[in-house]
Amino acid sequence: MERATLSVALDTTATWLPWSKEGGAMEERHKLKGAEGKAGHPALCVIPEVEKEDELLEMIWTLREEGRLGRDQIIENSEIEGGEEALTGLAENGWISMADQEVELLPKGEKRARELIRRHRLSLRLFHDLFSVEGAEAEACKFEHILSPEVTDSVCSLLGHPPNSPDGKPIPRGDCCAMFKQEMKPLVGPLSDLLPGENSKIVFITPGSHSRLDRLSAMGLVPGSFVKLHQKKPTYVIQLGETMIAVDKDITKEIFVKKV
Repeated sequence: MERATLSVALDTTATWLPWSKEGGAMEERHKLKGAEGKAGHPALCVIPEVEKEDELLEMIWTLREEGRLGRDQIIENSEIEGGEEALTGLAENGWISMADQEVELLPKGEKRARELIRRHRLSLRLFHDLFSVEGAEAEACKFEHILSPEVTDSVCSLLGHPPNSPDGKPIPRGDCCAMFKQEMKPLVGPLSDLLPGENSKIVFITPGSHSRLDRLSAMGLVPGSFVKLHQKKPTYVIQLGETMIAVDKDITKEIFVKKV
């Protein structure tokens, strides 16, 4: 089976930032200014204050998705030491605006939070689905901080541009998702692309309706299941264990698999 090559394009021009009593947090802030807007910049991995900000920005994005964004909710859900102080710092540096309980991402904060969420959820998908790593959430939290924009798009292409993370949360789309021509052959693709006789593992499903997802689940067609495409004509037939299941072609386009 042809394997895709994941090219790494980390920015190696960054230097390690030493901590000094004289410079302290101000020196960290100065370094952050140079890294602003650069997703996956190595500097973000060695600046504790920036990591706190990253976690808070991710928290703001997630709480907004859930419809319960507020200052108290951010503090309550954050496990970061000094989280309230870091939140104030985000406001002072123009990443967010705050008025009483109301918290809003400003344009550059929106961009930074979007990139963080995209990297985290793609990392989670990578560790959970391709590597089958237990504790994928913890690994994704570490991995997301070293991804450059180029590598993030490579991971996305490698996974077949998944629409959501394993927990069902949407993955913000990237420029690579809008491109029809791909420079690498993704390891994850629709079941409809398999040839008869090929074995695969279901990675994720994008059903057109909840009822369809329920029907697929009832048949055992869920992420993690191993299936074999038995035939394509006159209808698609999938082998799941000892069971043969006939499905419409449209459904096979919604089931994304990895060849095994």
